[in-house]
Amino acid sequence: MNQLANEIISCPYCGESIELLIDCSVPEQDYIEDCEVCCRPINLNIAIDGNGRPLVHPRHENE
Repeated sequence: MNQLANEIISCPYCGESIELLIDCSVPEQDYIEDCEVCCRPINLNIAIDGNGRPLVHPRHENE
């Protein structure tokens, strides 16, 4: 089973689409990644569902 997944999110600041490569072997993740377009920090909260798919919740830095 492939433990990596590509997910596309929208930047909470500029709205541009950003592609993420997510390691699905880690069930819960919380980290910051800068937007490739506007360079602002995005808080990423990721949970892996029962089917092994990532559920990604991008938020502003101070949310």
